[in-house]
Amino acid sequence: MSGFASSRRPGFWSRWSLLLLCAGVLAGCANGPAGQANAGLDDLVTDSDESNDRKRARIRVELAMGYLEQGKTNIALDEVKLALAADPSFADAYSLRGLIYMRLNELPLAQESFLRALAVRPRDPNILHNLGWLKCQQARYPEAMADFSLALANPGYGERAKTFMAQGLCQIRAGQRREAEQSLLKAYEYDALNPVTGYNLANLLFQNADFARAQFYIRRLNNSEWANAESLWLGIKVENKMSDRVALMQLATQLEKRFPQSKEASAYRRGAFDE
Repeated sequence: MSGFASSRRPGFWSRWSLLLLCAGVLAGCANGPAGQANAGLDDLVTDSDESNDRKRARIRVELAMGYLEQGKTNIALDEVKLALAADPSFADAYSLRGLIYMRLNELPLAQESFLRALAVRPRDPNILHNLGWLKCQQARYPEAMADFSLALANPGYGERAKTFMAQGLCQIRAGQRREAEQSLLKAYEYDALNPVTGYNLANLLFQNADFARAQFYIRRLNNSEWANAESLWLGIKVENKMSDRVALMQLATQLEKRFPQSKEASAYRRGAFDE
C-alpha cells in the first residue's frame, strides 16, 4: 500500500492502514448518530433524537470497529449484521461493512455496501473517501480521483489529511507522480505527524532525485517515535546521495541496533544503496 509496512510497534501498520481507509467511518459516533454534522447535510443529531433502534445499532458498530482493529474480522462482520438488523437505515454500519469486506478482499461486496451507505447519506465525504480507496485497489483510477475530489469539495469535511494521503498513494499507483507529490504535500500540511504521509512523500522525492527535499522529510520522520527499519533505510540512502557520512552512520547504527534481522539491515550490509 505505501511501503511503510513495519515498525518498532507491533500492529502499527495495521492500525495506520485502517485509519487510512476509515476516514470518519464512525463519524456519527462522534458527531451525532447519523454523522450528519461531518457530512454537512442537516442539523447535528443529539441523544434525544436517537431512537432505541439506532442506539442499539450504534453500539454494535462501535463493537465491530473494535474487533476490526484487533483483526477479528468475522466477529466484526457479525456485529455489523446485528447493527443492520436493529436499524437497516444506519449508513455508518453499511460503510463499516464495506471496510470489513475490503479487509476480506471481497471487493464487489465492499462496493455494494458503500453504495448502500451513500443511498442513505448522499455525498457523505467519509463514505466517498472509502469508496474512492476501494476503486483505487481495483485500478479504477479516474473514478477513484472523482470520489476523492467530491469528498474534498465538502467544506465541512474534517478528514482532509487522510483523503489527500489516500489520493496521493492512489496517484503513485496510477503513475501520476507529479500529482501525487502535490496531494502528499497537502496531506502533510494538514497532518505533518502522519508517518505514512511523511515516508511516502520522502520516498517519492527520493525517486524523483529531489534528494535535498527528501532529506528534510525523512529526517523529521526518523527523529520521531515512528522511525522504523524502512524509514531508517530510506534515510541512509538519502544521506548517501547527499554525501553526509556522519548522518548516514548515525542512521546505520540505529538500523543495526534496533532492526538487525530486517531486510533493510541486510541491504545496508551489502551496500545495496541503489536497490
